[in-house]
Amino acid sequence: MRVELPLPTRIPIDGRFEIDDTCIDCKLCNDLAPDNFDADLDNDVHYVCKQPGTPDELERVLDAFESCPTESIRYSAAPSGE
Repeated sequence: MRVELPLPTRIPIDGRFEIDDTCIDCKLCNDLAPDNFDADLDNDVHYVCKQPGTPDELERVLDAFESCPTESIRYSAAPSGE
């Protein structure tokens, strides 16, 4: 079970961003943060391909998080051992 965390305000981040199965493949996340989101064309969904590693990337990912029409982007504690 994932534990959701408060959104990060600086790098390095403590958790990880993920996209859940409610994604409707609107492509908005990829438009807002193309370095961090990519498409799974076989399944018509997007996924986090890279966690934000710079303040600029974090700002873009947070913009995608807040703009997602289905609230499919989650920020939660990384599983133990990662």
